[in-house]
Amino acid sequence: LLVETTASPCPATNRCSKLLLNELLDISAPLNEAAGAIVDDSFWRCFKSNEPEPWNWNLYLFPLWCLGVLFRYAILFPIRLVLLLLGWVIFLSLFIPIHFIFARYDKLRRGLERGLVEFMCGVFVASWTGVIKYHGPRPVRRANQVYVANHTSMIDFIILEQLTAFAVIMQKHQGWVGLLQKTVLESVGCIWFNRTESKDRAIVTQKLKQHVARADANPLLIFPEGTCVNNEYTVMFKKGAFELDCAVCPIAIKYNKTFVDAFWNSRQQSFTMHLVRLMTSWAVVCDVWFMEPQYIQAGESAIDFSERVRELIAKRAGIKKVPWDGYLKYYRPSPKLTEKRQAKYAHSVLLTLQELRGGAAGVLPSPDADKFEL
Repeated sequence: LLVETTASPCPATNRCSKLLLNELLDISAPLNEAAGAIVDDSFWRCFKSNEPEPWNWNLYLFPLWCLGVLFRYAILFPIRLVLLLLGWVIFLSLFIPIHFIFARYDKLRRGLERGLVEFMCGVFVASWTGVIKYHGPRPVRRANQVYVANHTSMIDFIILEQLTAFAVIMQKHQGWVGLLQKTVLESVGCIWFNRTESKDRAIVTQKLKQHVARADANPLLIFPEGTCVNNEYTVMFKKGAFELDCAVCPIAIKYNKTFVDAFWNSRQQSFTMHLVRLMTSWAVVCDVWFMEPQYIQAGESAIDFSERVRELIAKRAGIKKVPWDGYLKYYRPSPKLTEKRQAKYAHSVLLTLQELRGGAAGVLPSPDADKFEL
């Protein structure tokens, strides 16, 4: 915006020029809209899938890329699919008889089912040619402890479960994933909730406290972000896991995106198609760090405690902290509402311009006296 004025002997002209200048400089509304757009952009970057940079851009690389695609889809994928199906056959042929035959021997049954769940999770990891490096002491079962980790995809649970049978708190799902939750994963003590049901919070909190108090229960695993983030950022932790009056053991998970981006965008892709994408990639490479237990300090609130643990995980995994609540992504305004707001704002701008032109039409200074460039 460039505004050039020269002195004019006409008082009306001076008043009009000042009025026009004040109106032009009143940009509080556009600044507010711009700031809102910047905030919205920084929030949605946490849930954006990053497309790999193309490398098959010349004559000698393109044939190699085509051979790689053919090998992954025509050879690797069928082998991995057969491996996965064979794993399911072995798992179900053992899990179902054990679940009913040893129903009276609860401790033995749970031990066998726990081993089978770990086996099946290992089959899943093998079907992606998973290269997983675990750092730190292996989790153990004991009372008054809870494990918390950053969350990128549902495969986080699979990667951790193949090492140790965790009891996880997880959102209820539909389809075959929901069927597994109600049958197989119930055997390791998992706790389900529905984020749209406010009554579930009190029930889940009570179940968490009961689970943590048991020394023979599987280690409790919580993803306090409450949603999948793209492994480049970490959003705010929910404080529930930090109000249990127990040790909090941080787990940092970092994926190498060289071969595939492990982020699951549930709004754009079903979990089945997410698994297919992993199975048609070269490999899933991941590092997992089990860190020292943390305890709430004197005078420290649950929110401050969660932020301190989040800082440890972010630093270890090399991801950025952002001050957003991940649940906000489930409440994004509809496109119609966005378009309506844009139309309303555009209408207000047009009205302002019309008022400026109309009010200054009769008293605008001549081009030689004043110059306005917009």
